[in-house]
Amino acid sequence: MESPPTDAPPSPPEPLPDKERYTYDDYVQLPEGAPYQLINGSLVMSPAPATRHQRIVAYLYRSLYSHASDRGEVLFAPVDVRLSDTDVLQPDLVFVAQERLDIIGDQVIDGAPDLVMEVLSPSTAHHDLTTKKRLYEVHAVQEYWVVDPESCTVEIHANTDTGFTQHQRRVDSGTATSVLVERLAVKLEALFAS
Repeated sequence: MESPPTDAPPSPPEPLPDKERYTYDDYVQLPEGAPYQLINGSLVMSPAPATRHQRIVAYLYRSLYSHASDRGEVLFAPVDVRLSDTDVLQPDLVFVAQERLDIIGDQVIDGAPDLVMEVLSPSTAHHDLTTKKRLYEVHAVQEYWVVDPESCTVEIHANTDTGFTQHQRRVDSGTATSVLVERLAVKLEALFAS
């Protein structure tokens, strides 16, 4: 005998079983929109960012899109970037060049984007500055921007034969310019007024 329908909301999905090391196969079992990244086989929660963070991301997106959309694809978080079976990150912004668009699938970017931008939040800054930076470097992201709203700083790292080297560091004012995307120049005064 069937139970009568109810107006109760559906039950939440079962949590993933506790494991020492998760993989991409485990990660895709999470409910859509779950606030996690997979870093070195560990599920790392990423709470929703502050509104100022989102305004800065929106400003950067408009700048990047206006200079790079004719040469590839620009996407913003949340979008999964699978660097390995145990590393699935959700950068704030990514650019994938035209000749590499085949790495963009329906559910995931399967490989390193050409350019990644991260805007720091108190809850994610440590990972953005250390673990994620190292993963981007090892997996051959060509250019990595780190934007810190607290110190009004933009750092741009270019990937060379010896790994990431700091291309530029701007604090409070001036213009941050891309190595990879011609004509991409962001004025800090406008960016941090967002």
